[in-house]
Amino acid sequence: MATKILIVSFYFPPAGGGGVQRWLKLAGYLPGQGIETHVLAPDDPRWIQSDPELEIPAGVHVHRARYHGPGGIRPGEKLLGISGLRRLWRRTLLTPRRLLLPDENVSWLAGALPAARRIVRREGIDVVITTSPPTSVHMIGAHLRRHTGVRWIADLRDSVVAKSDRHYERALVRLKEKANRRLARTIARRADAIVCVTPTIAEQMTELGARGETLVIPNGADFDDFASIEYEPGERFRITHTGNFFGKRDPRPFLSALAQIDAPITARFIGEFRTADRLWAESLGLDEKLELIRFQPHAEAIASQRNSEALLLLIPYSAGRGTDVTSGKIYEYLAARRPILAAVPPRGAAAELVRKAGAGLVVAPDDSEAIRAALSELVERWRKGKLTDVELPPELVSGIDRKERMREIAELIERIAAL
Repeated sequence: MATKILIVSFYFPPAGGGGVQRWLKLAGYLPGQGIETHVLAPDDPRWIQSDPELEIPAGVHVHRARYHGPGGIRPGEKLLGISGLRRLWRRTLLTPRRLLLPDENVSWLAGALPAARRIVRREGIDVVITTSPPTSVHMIGAHLRRHTGVRWIADLRDSVVAKSDRHYERALVRLKEKANRRLARTIARRADAIVCVTPTIAEQMTELGARGETLVIPNGADFDDFASIEYEPGERFRITHTGNFFGKRDPRPFLSALAQIDAPITARFIGEFRTADRLWAESLGLDEKLELIRFQPHAEAIASQRNSEALLLLIPYSAGRGTDVTSGKIYEYLAARRPILAAVPPRGAAAELVRKAGAGLVVAPDDSEAIRAALSELVERWRKGKLTDVELPPELVSGIDRKERMREIAELIERIAAL
């Protein structure tokens, strides 16, 4: 009899963005391994980004639960450019979403919990997999493990216990961190297995006394997605960044460096770009040096990566957490095989991967002068016709190919189902 699983994911098509890809690809792979795959996702989580071109894989049963909660717009955008009583009033209106614990999407549980219980009982589910962000989805896994006895795998793509870098009031930050630590302990105590995308997250859960198997399964590169896309050289040096800006991610050191270079460069930012950063960029007079593209469907975004002279990776220090972060984006960049300008913590995991791959230049994320020098070097190589595709070492390709990640997940599911 086939193993039956339920994947609980807040982000699943038609939601768009890089965070969708991990479990969309895995969900499509598992039915071919004899695993009956069900997915529970919101009916309309008011996504910041929607990608109608993404297809639900054949053989995957998708269930929807009603979402009542805050929309995707970021509070900082609502407060930009207003002051005085208007700002105070707007902050007051935004307060309820900030009081939701452990995160602002926890209200989805009102519809998701009963829906998940029905699916588990009706379909005879063997294993439930909850994947974050948001962290509140793991409350569904804990509830089902306790009240139905179904096995539970928690997939952590972000740290549950890391210090918050959001700009909330100090007391509210403490409340959120306390709620997350309580949830982390629940995950450690009840989950039959915990999957983490970085070793640091795995260490955190082990220190909390994880009772089940805890293993690291990072994101992977989808080389097949790029196989049919040919690089087409541009008349200008195009350096492309894909992904949204939030938290402490900061494009300003790069933009400052860009403004100092006299060359035919176009920096393309594909994704949500904060209004404050856009206004600041406009003050630099970048003009045709800067192109902001709010969103592209995934197929177009990877084509833009492939058809770039270079790719830009930005990872902040973020109170020390940046050293452990590789970002799922780096795997797409490696699969695109174009040189990478990595403005990342130089001793961090992303820097190590770029160097190991021989894929580009590494500089500190807040060092505008070093960024300027690295960008100038790439431009000069391009002018001389020497900015060729990156040739990745074969052992690295096999080590980061998402097919291997899929195999590891499938094997874990079968182990947990057999407990």
